[in-house]
Amino acid sequence: MTTENIILAFVLTLIAGLSTGLGGLIAFFTKRDNVHFLTIALGFSAGVMLFVSFTDIFPSALKGFSTRYADNAMLATCLAFFGGMALIALIDFLIPEGENPHEMNYVEQIGHNHEMRDTRKFHRMGIMLALSIAIHNFPEGLATFAVSLSGLDVALPIVIAIALHNIPEGIAVAVPIYQATGSRWKALLYSLLSGLSEPLGALIGFLILMPFWNTTIESAVLGITAGIMVYISIDELLPTSERYGHHHLSIIGVVAGMALMALSLIIIG
Repeated sequence: MTTENIILAFVLTLIAGLSTGLGGLIAFFTKRDNVHFLTIALGFSAGVMLFVSFTDIFPSALKGFSTRYADNAMLATCLAFFGGMALIALIDFLIPEGENPHEMNYVEQIGHNHEMRDTRKFHRMGIMLALSIAIHNFPEGLATFAVSLSGLDVALPIVIAIALHNIPEGIAVAVPIYQATGSRWKALLYSLLSGLSEPLGALIGFLILMPFWNTTIESAVLGITAGIMVYISIDELLPTSERYGHHHLSIIGVVAGMALMALSLIIIG
C-alpha cells in the first residue's frame, strides 16, 4: 500500500461522495419526469457492482484469507461478506423508513402531493434525508476506499458505479430543500454535504485500521466491501431503477454494466 495508492483512493472516494452534488444540480436543471437516464444508469451501476463483487473482490478476499487460514478461508470470507450485508442492513433498520435513502419515494412525489407543500415539511424532509444519506454513505466510503487501494483499473468502474447511484440521493435531498428555501445554492450545498460522509468514512477507517493493516484485515475489508456492494445493488439500485422507468431499460443497464466490467477485467488480465 504505497502513498500514491492511498492518495488516489482518497481522491476517488471524494469524487464518488461529491457526486451527490451532481444530483443536486440535476434536481433543478432537468425535468423530474425525464428519468430514462437514471433507469439505465442505476441498472448499469448494479451490474458493475454485482459482477465485480463476485468475480474480483470476493475472490481477492478468499485468496488473502487462504494465505493464513487455508482450511477456513471460505468460512472467513463468507463471514466478512455477510457481515458487510448485516452492517448496511442494520443502518437501514435504524433509519426510519420515511427518511431512509433506500426507501426514497420523494423525487416523483414532490410537486404532485398537495399535502407536502408546507415549507417546514419540505425543509425537515430535506434535512432528514441529508442526515440519513450521510449515515448510509459512511460505510460505503470505507468500502470505496478499500477497493480503490487495489489500483485504478479495478477502482475506476466501482467509483463510477458508486457515483451514479449517489446521483438520485442528491436529487432527493436537493428538491425538498429548494422547494422550502427557494435557494438553489442551499439545495446544492445540502446535497454536497450529505455525500461528504463517504470520504469521512474512508478517512476514519484508514486512521483506525492503518496501524494494524495486514493481509487478514485487508481480506476482511474486501469481504465486507463485497457484501455492502451486493446489498446496495439488490436493495436500492435495482428496485429504484425499476421504479424510475421501464423494466427492459433497467435490464439493459445491468447487462451493459456487467459486460463493461467483464471486458475491463479481460483487458487487464
